[in-house]
Amino acid sequence: QQEKEDLQEKLKLREHLSQTASKSEATSALSKNMDLEMKQLQCKLKNSNNEITKQSTTIKSLKNEVQEKEEQIQELQVKISRMERDLNMKRHLIEDLRSRLKANQENEKTYNETLQSLERKVKAVTEDCSKKKTSIDSLKQRLNVATKEKSQYEQLYHKAKNELEKKHVKLTNLESKMIETECAMSALETTASQQLHGLAKQSGQALETVQKRLLLANDKVEEFTVFVKALTRELQHSVQELRTKVKQAKRMGEVQNCKKSLSQECVQRAQSLAASILNVSKSDLEEILEVEDDEETAKTKMESEKDKEWLHYIQKLLEAQ
Repeated sequence: QQEKEDLQEKLKLREHLSQTASKSEATSALSKNMDLEMKQLQCKLKNSNNEITKQSTTIKSLKNEVQEKEEQIQELQVKISRMERDLNMKRHLIEDLRSRLKANQENEKTYNETLQSLERKVKAVTEDCSKKKTSIDSLKQRLNVATKEKSQYEQLYHKAKNELEKKHVKLTNLESKMIETECAMSALETTASQQLHGLAKQSGQALETVQKRLLLANDKVEEFTVFVKALTRELQHSVQELRTKVKQAKRMGEVQNCKKSLSQECVQRAQSLAASILNVSKSDLEEILEVEDDEETAKTKMESEKDKEWLHYIQKLLEAQ
């Protein structure tokens, strides 16, 4: 509302400025009319000058023809006197026009000054108007966004209203059903209370027997879990021992094949030479020669990791209910 009031005040200022601009246009129209009158007077002056030139030519021709046309001299003198009168009148008119020109020039100076001040004011007003236009555009965009949001919220409101009406109908139906069920429940409670008193005695005895069986079952389950954990550990341990035995058997087979192909003397000489070159004892050299392949070590690591995963999986199963 405050922005509306500000905009209305600015519109009033615009109307006032437009009125002042219309006044300035009226003054400019008056100046244009004065210019037209000046042009008309100038045309009249030119015509009078042309007439004067014509009359001077006629006077010259008359002087040459004075002797031949003495009778026409009087008439010409009358015409000359008339022409002199016209000239005097025209001179007075020219003086009046000059005075008017000076007054008009002074008025033009004042009008130019007022026009310059008005142009400055118009520039300031146009700048304000451009700023206000940008603000109005931004406000329009906000209005559009607000109207869209309003329409969305109205749609949501109508949907919620319809859903509420449906739910209200369901509630009324449910309340009627609840009343019916409460009546049935009261009847059932009376019958159930009578039956429960009889069943309570029987259930007490049955619960005691069930608790005893549960205790026995829990003991058996604990024994079973302990047995399974021990069995899995022993299995893993036995599998690792078997793998180590298989590796040792493979190594022994490779060593026997090498000994068959080479003689013992050659092997001993090669070992002694290698020990002397490397400055290492024979036992260290044998350990270096008995290094496993990278592929085999990787396989053993993968197999041990799989065994650990299997153990972890079995422990999870045992811990689960």
